[in-house]
Amino acid sequence: MKKSDIKILLVDDEPDILEIVGYNLSSEGYKVITAENGAEGVKKAKQEKPHLIILDVMMPEMDGIEACEQIRVIPELKDVIITFLTARGEDYSQVAGFEAGADDYITKPIKPKVLVSKVKALLRRYKEGEQQIDVVEIGNLTIDRDAYKILLSGKEISLPRKEFELLSLLASRPGKVFKREEILDKVWGNDVVVGGRTIDVHIRKLREKIGDDSFKTVKGVGYKFVI
Repeated sequence: MKKSDIKILLVDDEPDILEIVGYNLSSEGYKVITAENGAEGVKKAKQEKPHLIILDVMMPEMDGIEACEQIRVIPELKDVIITFLTARGEDYSQVAGFEAGADDYITKPIKPKVLVSKVKALLRRYKEGEQQIDVVEIGNLTIDRDAYKILLSGKEISLPRKEFELLSLLASRPGKVFKREEILDKVWGNDVVVGGRTIDVHIRKLREKIGDDSFKTVKGVGYKFVI
């Protein structure tokens, strides 16, 4: 896929952010679409079907968290990567963002070159996710990476991208203890810095949807999937 074919939706209520960030991404060759609030962002996401959405958290009419939640339930946007823009020290926003289905977050202020590097790293994940074709069947659970589908006892379950990737990793080798560092590396990547509790948030959400007994915490080490 050429850069000119990649759509990035930038949603922020600050004109300066839209102008500066939009300019730097456009200069890299990406097609940039902008929106000034969460409600407009959801509408344009439906219309444009972007590959990446960059969402500010604090916005009028509809904040980024609610916008993310609404986007995540739109079937045709199941593969879109969503990252939040958060101010330094807004840990609560980061946790809320992951719970809403975000894949990552970018802390403001950020230098243009760093921003572009982050965007490239996020889009690499999108391409890697496109290339992986695999079907895993464990008991009453079926994971179809090609169709990006989860079936539990024959019933389809919708998971945000990172929850899907985390489940796929753990279920790829039932009984194996995946260390936290390995999970961060394979699901989030070395070039993205996320807190350790990011994994805990995603595991908690998976337990609610797949079943608490399917995941075992190995204290001080990591997690494993159990049959």
